[in-house]
Amino acid sequence: MMINFRQNNGFTLIELIVVISLISLMLFFAIPRFQNSVLSDNTKKVSRWIIAKVHALKERAVRDQKLYALHVSLDSNRLWITNELMSEQELQNAAQSAYELPDDVKVLDVEYPDEEIISVGRADIYFYKRGYSDKAMIHVENNDNEQLSFLIEPFLSRVRMYETYVDFEDLLI
Repeated sequence: MMINFRQNNGFTLIELIVVISLISLMLFFAIPRFQNSVLSDNTKKVSRWIIAKVHALKERAVRDQKLYALHVSLDSNRLWITNELMSEQELQNAAQSAYELPDDVKVLDVEYPDEEIISVGRADIYFYKRGYSDKAMIHVENNDNEQLSFLIEPFLSRVRMYETYVDFEDLLI
């Protein structure tokens, strides 16, 4: 007696059409939402830059065993990075090639705990060789009056972002 088992070597055309249709439907709804919320907004672009740079600076300070500084110019709306071993010429080049915030986004102020808020001039946030940094809060605002606050924690590598103006007193409540 011979038993003939049919081998299943693939998918049927109907199964493939259903799967492709479902994927297309999901992409149809997901891509516009993704583009509007992530790719085009200058505020989000600035947020990603700040978060990525702070994380990278903490790692770089430990790896290179150098003191790094994130400089925030509130007057010119620019941010740049230096380290303790840079020459005077390198410091000037770093300031000249600073990251310029888009015209519709500005830095409101930089706040340190138990100190005055810096809203003019320049604020410096330091990243130390042992992996910690100054505790600071960077506040930005766009032309739609939407404000963001970035909390830089001394011992954590990630930056906490708040979608409103938050100061250190608000965090204590």
